[in-house]
Amino acid sequence: MEQADFLAMIRERGSGALDKKMGIEIIEASPQRLVGTMPVEGNTQPIGLLHGGANVVLAESLGSVGTQLHAGPTRRIVGVDINATHHKSATKGIVTAVATAVSLGKTMCCYDIVITNDEGQRTCTARITCLILAER
Repeated sequence: MEQADFLAMIRERGSGALDKKMGIEIIEASPQRLVGTMPVEGNTQPIGLLHGGANVVLAESLGSVGTQLHAGPTRRIVGVDINATHHKSATKGIVTAVATAVSLGKTMCCYDIVITNDEGQRTCTARITCLILAER
């Protein structure tokens, strides 16, 4: 399937309420690789730094969407594990996340996610594992 087809599928399905609130936009998508952006503004801690939980939401959004693209429209997926290491703060602009598939299995998928700031500096590294549920 073509990149444009995967992006069309995502747009047709729509994004979740949390993704909308946080301004997450998926700009590249396939089961093997996804790229998404998120503004720092509106997603900060009281002291003005990008909230670490916002990084985790961005990572989980990309990994979950990638798993759904791999699993197909008739399968449901759930995240079962996520972790993140925060390397550097972001205080302005946007962050960009690149999710790369580690494994795409019949029942489980795993992604590595690297998040960078506007200067291309790594701000966070995350990993998510998602379970693909049986069809009902």
